[in-house]
Amino acid sequence: MISAIALSPSLDVTYVVDRLAGIQRPHSIHRVPGGKALNAARAAAALGAPVSAVAVLGAGVGQDVADGAQAHGVEVHVVPGTEPTRSCVSIFARDTERLTEIYERSVPVSARTASAAVDTAVGLAASRPGWWFVSGGLPDSIPAGLLADAVRRLHDAGVRVAVDTHGAALRSAVEAGPDLVKINRAEAQELVGGDAGTTVPELLTAVHALTRGLVVVTDGAAGAWATDGDGVLRARLAGHTGTFPVGSGDSFLGGLLLVLDGGGDLAAALALATATGTANAQVPGAAVVDPELARRLAREVEVSAV
Repeated sequence: MISAIALSPSLDVTYVVDRLAGIQRPHSIHRVPGGKALNAARAAAALGAPVSAVAVLGAGVGQDVADGAQAHGVEVHVVPGTEPTRSCVSIFARDTERLTEIYERSVPVSARTASAAVDTAVGLAASRPGWWFVSGGLPDSIPAGLLADAVRRLHDAGVRVAVDTHGAALRSAVEAGPDLVKINRAEAQELVGGDAGTTVPELLTAVHALTRGLVVVTDGAAGAWATDGDGVLRARLAGHTGTFPVGSGDSFLGGLLLVLDGGGDLAAALALATATGTANAQVPGAAVVDPELARRLAREVEVSAV
């Protein structure tokens, strides 16, 4: 089973227009329950995993997000928030084939509400074994140490924990020894103090020294690297890009956890993760994944030892 804690969800909207100027009538509109945690949860659900999410949601838009996530196969446990749930907008202009992304900041979540979300997750862990994950940036109102506390308490409840975040929250979380850290190259550099000259394998080694768990570092079109401490793997998929990358990193995480939760090895997990992220980029809407395409692309992913 795969479960998420979503402390900063959103309603993600993608517009496809002719150009980014003047009055536009969108050719298509795509609304999905989003934020990084719910995006990853929906990607895993699309691939067939039983998925649950504890989500802090305000009234109005928050109800739309909850209903949408349920419709996408994610069992949602709502922790009521006092602020309206945010919206994030992506606009794809056909004339330039470029995306403009407008992301509202995470709405304030009180320490009490955030703690209630963690309490809910810990309470569900006995009936939701497998992997739990926390993904995305935390609202500024939440103490960074809350994430480390969540990792420790979920470990005590007997489940494995993955983290995909950045900044102070990431630094705090790694102190608790999550089973998996999945971050991008810039986030890894920030965490360990690397610079532009630091190679990804060096970053992997440095992060693993902090967590002693699985570490995955993504680097856009250059591929993804992973280590379990015994060796380094690199995954690459040539010949496929896509014009809608929003949510690809989240989709990557969903595919990664699906394989790991099913007992697959790290190489297989990297292959499906890479393919799921690429499949997401083919169509508008964050974490809108065709599972058949993802599994077909997974057979084309090159995973090699570094």
